[in-house]
Amino acid sequence: YRWDPDKTGDKPRMQTYEVDLNKCGPMVLDALIKIKNEVDATLTFRRSCREGICGSCAMNINGGNTLACTRRIDTNLNKVSKIYPLPHMYVMKDLVPDLNNFYAQYKSIQPYLKKKDESQEGKAQYLQSMEDREKLDGLYECILCACCSTSCPSYWWNGDKYLGPAVLMQAYRWMIDSRDDFTEERLAQLQDPFS
Repeated sequence: YRWDPDKTGDKPRMQTYEVDLNKCGPMVLDALIKIKNEVDATLTFRRSCREGICGSCAMNINGGNTLACTRRIDTNLNKVSKIYPLPHMYVMKDLVPDLNNFYAQYKSIQPYLKKKDESQEGKAQYLQSMEDREKLDGLYECILCACCSTSCPSYWWNGDKYLGPAVLMQAYRWMIDSRDDFTEERLAQLQDPFS
């Protein structure tokens, strides 16, 4: 998928690239980097860690939202891999979606520990039991890649209002954290038809 909004008259289009899989790493991101470095320097995409930790390279590959750094290249030479930016988001250029709304929604839930008594802030550790800590398993691992939110039909149609699965999961993560004192206030913030 290619599109440059800064080029007058440029329209979204598909562009085909061939990559010698014998001279390329096994992941889709490896192929994209090879194309950018050796074939077409104008191809634009995000990437950073190359290890599935940062979420920067989230895109739609062969119909599924995933990270390009963790998605293996399909070695069936009879199939063409189709790569698009994350769906239902504005596109900044080529494979780069505009994540400003997604991050603004994340910021709106105040994703950090909040205490009513701030007198100990920076002076003491906020400890929790092993049992309370285990409640957070599966929640704090989210890397905010937006793959789940951009796969969600409710987010597609109401992305300006509906927080989406990633942000709602993060809101829940802070609501159940035993060290946080604002559970009720956080829950009240989500009491609208789109939460």
